[in-house]
Amino acid sequence: MEKMLVKSGKELKEKGKAYARWYQEEETYLEEHPGQAPLLRFHSMEELDWLSLAFSTRLGGVSTGYLSSMNLGWDRGEARENVCENYKRICNTLGVDYRKLVLSDQVHGVQVVYANEGMCAGEDIEKKLKGVDGLVTDRPGLVLATSYADCVPLFLADPQKHIVASSHSGWKGTVRKIGQVTVEKMEEMGSKARDIIAVIGPSICQDCYEVSEDVAEEFRKNFPREAWKDIIEKGRAGREGEQKYQLDLWAANWYLLREAGLLPENIHLSGVCTCCNQHLLYSHRATDGKRGNLNGFLSIR
Repeated sequence: MEKMLVKSGKELKEKGKAYARWYQEEETYLEEHPGQAPLLRFHSMEELDWLSLAFSTRLGGVSTGYLSSMNLGWDRGEARENVCENYKRICNTLGVDYRKLVLSDQVHGVQVVYANEGMCAGEDIEKKLKGVDGLVTDRPGLVLATSYADCVPLFLADPQKHIVASSHSGWKGTVRKIGQVTVEKMEEMGSKARDIIAVIGPSICQDCYEVSEDVAEEFRKNFPREAWKDIIEKGRAGREGEQKYQLDLWAANWYLLREAGLLPENIHLSGVCTCCNQHLLYSHRATDGKRGNLNGFLSIR
């Protein structure tokens, strides 16, 4: 885990982050498997022995070049057989059936669907879903597999009803509140927001995420004024004096989950930045798009 955690509780408090008091530096750890793919795990979910949650790294696969080596993206210019082999390898490490993966073409939207057996990837590892950025299920054995390379992974679990959800929240999904949409979907299935435990997974940190004025304005429009200081920080002046901003997607998603009714002590921050940790993780921003895809894998045992 050396160099993995790019934020500390002290740094967050010094920046006046509202969620700083709930941040645990040791939330995320690297689980190594000799001869197999390593995984990132989260302490907050380990207490739930009825589920499995892991996040991939860029290590342990068969991809080469800038995709080296555990690329899990179908649209990165990689031979299909390599991506399939990578999925099989990481599923072997996880101890899950790769044929039970539930995969989707994500579009930075807010569609969240209930995953069932008819959506499983099957022997050929096919994406059955289109335009879906969030998955919810109560079906044991299904593996919700969502893709990332700077965008925020949201992993949610209800210990009372044994319902799990995995959502992809980039800036567009965050400003459109996919986290709240996901909680609402779980509530439709019988969950109560106060029972849900969430992990805001590995993704780009505020220091690494520079955005333009128009993106910052979208967040001002969609978040309360009291949240702005946590989410948007004035940055450098760009070309011709254009003002840039540093955007904190971790803080934005924390606020959204709080607004959805989750208890603050049940919202856990991974504290791992994809851009700061290029040796271990893929980052779209750090490589100007020359990268593979990471995946989160969430399932009910």
